[in-house]
Amino acid sequence: MKITDLLSKDAIKLNGIANSKQDAINKLVDLMAKNGNLTDKEKYTQVVLKREEEGSTGIGEGIAIPHGKTDAVSKPGLSAMVINDGVEFDSLDGQPAKLLFLIAAPNTKDNVHLDVLSRLSTLLMDTEFRKSLMEAKTPEEFLRYIDIAENAKLSQTKKNDEYEILAITSCPTGIAHTYMAAEALEKMGEQLGHKVKVETHGSSGVKNKFTKEEIKNAKAVIIAADTKIDLSRFDGKKLIKAKVADGINRPQELIERVLSSDAKIYHSSNKSQNSDSDEKEGFGTKIYKHLMNGVTHMLPFVVGGGILIAIAFLLDDYSINPSNFGMNTPVAAFFKTVGGAAFNVMLYILAGYIAMSIADRPGLAVGFVGGILAVQGTTFASLTDSSVVLVSSGFLGALIAGFVGGYIVILLKKICSYLPDSIEGIKTILLYPVFGILLIGAFMLLINPYVGAINTAINNYLSSMGTANKVVLGAILGGMMAIDLGGPINKAAYTFGTGMLASGQYEIMAAVMAGGMVPPLAIAFLATAFPKKISKKDKQAAYVNYIMGLSFISEGAIPFASADPLRTLPAFVVGSAVTGALSMIFNCTLMAPHGGIFVVATIGHPLLYLLAIAVGTVVSTMIMAKLKKNLPEYDKK
Repeated sequence: MKITDLLSKDAIKLNGIANSKQDAINKLVDLMAKNGNLTDKEKYTQVVLKREEEGSTGIGEGIAIPHGKTDAVSKPGLSAMVINDGVEFDSLDGQPAKLLFLIAAPNTKDNVHLDVLSRLSTLLMDTEFRKSLMEAKTPEEFLRYIDIAENAKLSQTKKNDEYEILAITSCPTGIAHTYMAAEALEKMGEQLGHKVKVETHGSSGVKNKFTKEEIKNAKAVIIAADTKIDLSRFDGKKLIKAKVADGINRPQELIERVLSSDAKIYHSSNKSQNSDSDEKEGFGTKIYKHLMNGVTHMLPFVVGGGILIAIAFLLDDYSINPSNFGMNTPVAAFFKTVGGAAFNVMLYILAGYIAMSIADRPGLAVGFVGGILAVQGTTFASLTDSSVVLVSSGFLGALIAGFVGGYIVILLKKICSYLPDSIEGIKTILLYPVFGILLIGAFMLLINPYVGAINTAINNYLSSMGTANKVVLGAILGGMMAIDLGGPINKAAYTFGTGMLASGQYEIMAAVMAGGMVPPLAIAFLATAFPKKISKKDKQAAYVNYIMGLSFISEGAIPFASADPLRTLPAFVVGSAVTGALSMIFNCTLMAPHGGIFVVATIGHPLLYLLAIAVGTVVSTMIMAKLKKNLPEYDKK
């Protein structure tokens, strides 16, 4: 519905006069009633005035758009009045209102008044358009100016529906980086005059998914992701790949790069060109992406299973049978059984999705089976001698199974590429799974004795560590969580902590999460305790970091670290290291790899854990307060 469909010439008053805001509204309501839009003029007037009490609709620049939604309105409508001398309207800029529109909306489910308000506000931002309305000689001319401006806007909007750039953002946990990169790319695109649509691959799944038409019309594609993304739908498009952190920190560079002549055309069916973009990433980057794809898919099993197991311990009675703690009562046994089912498959998932990241879907089954064999610790010797004790290869074995399984399938694909095209259909359903599972099975049975021994040695060392060594380990892991705030070093520490959950090393995960909570909390506390160290425009974002920090979302501190890395990052690292060390000293444990204070029930020694986080936060804050100067904007009176 267009604006001109709601506004008739009889509802327009040019060269109007009003003595006050109340008088102006009354005259606009009279025009609305004259046009037959109201069933109860008095009731509608009261609704409009009540809306004004909540905050003036005088939006500045001489414009006011009072409005009301009520069952006293029979049909949606507009009235307008031009007051050349202006009328006091409590406008945001303190200036009198000269161009007034009144919106009436019936009390229905749709929000026609908000749609019209949005469109009117957008059109009235144009100075020339406002001037033409003020100078209109007749209501017909007034309507014509609106019609011309609205048609031009609708035409532009229709044209702009074709996104120039499509982007995908994704990070391993899919909680913060994914959405921060999306926002940064969209905002930068708007600043540069390029319409950007971002599809996010986050923890809740794919959001804002591209349509076939959008892909067809787009000029270029940006992939800012640290996980494996299916690119087949972008065949024939200019495409670049980057880390998700680049989407946050260098959105302008990515947009300019993808639109330049240097950006390569992606061809999903052309192996040489398909791999060209991958080769630029480097071997280390590809390994990191494959690992993070496995971790991303493993996390829900670890989080869900770990929390349910922790609840089982909370609900159980230790005195019944200490050796069977967690299974002594029916309720506890239920939670322990269900949680254990999820927890026990986490390494299978890790291996399967690492392999899938490397070799696409054919790799999933191969990696999954390799992960099972790694956890079981099966060897060739155990097949012929039942007295052989199986030793699980654990997290390390699952990692090896995932990577080797993926590259086994890649090798099989190359070998099978020489086979006739007539058997193409049976490759993925028969050849890859049969020979892939066979080869990974033989490989894992061969290496399990050695990897199992290494895994056992690591676990024994971690279990027997003295307090001093634990403190050092906690400090290192805590500091790593703060160095790059969601980057490779942060993820390395987090992955190590998550992997150790499978071996029952819950102190390590506790130190990791505590260290990751400090940076955002320190920023929020700095804004509270030392307000002159944070700019006025960043204050609100700083306070939001209380929530992000308590939720274990380290990325909330990224904008502040990017703006002043030399003063913030050292403070973050020291504070997080202190927290990690204290967590170890207090023997705090954590069975869930995410959730912050919201999983406090799964934390061993929770009060001491919160104390460790608080101390680290204060340390970081005091260092930043010492390094940062008060901002000049607070000296102005």
